[in-house]
Amino acid sequence: MPIELTAKAVEKVREILARQEPQPQGLRVSVVGGGCSGFSYQMNFENESNGIDKVFEFEGLKVFVDQASLMYLNGTKIDYIETLEGAGFKFENPNVKTTCGCGSSFTV
Repeated sequence: MPIELTAKAVEKVREILARQEPQPQGLRVSVVGGGCSGFSYQMNFENESNGIDKVFEFEGLKVFVDQASLMYLNGTKIDYIETLEGAGFKFENPNVKTTCGCGSSFTV
C-alpha cells in the first residue's frame, strides 16, 4: 500500500468525523506547496472522490489521495501521537530529504 494509517490514526479520524454535520465520507490527504521548506501536508474531510483520486480503505475509513500527492506520499506512514508537548498526526515519509525547524514542511 502506498500509504499507511495506523490503528490509532484511524480511530482519531473516525472520532473527529463523527462530530461533523453532515458527516463526510472520508479523509483527503495531500501535499501542497508552501511552508519554509517547500511542501507541507494537508488533511481535510471529503465527501467524494474527484474521479482521478486513489481511494484507500483502512478499517472502513476511506482515504482519498490525488495523483500528484501520491508521488510525494509513497511509503508514508501516518500515526496519531499524544505527548506532553501536544497531540497530532505524525507523518513518517521516507521520501523527505529535509524538514524545516518546526517540522511542518519538507523537501524531497
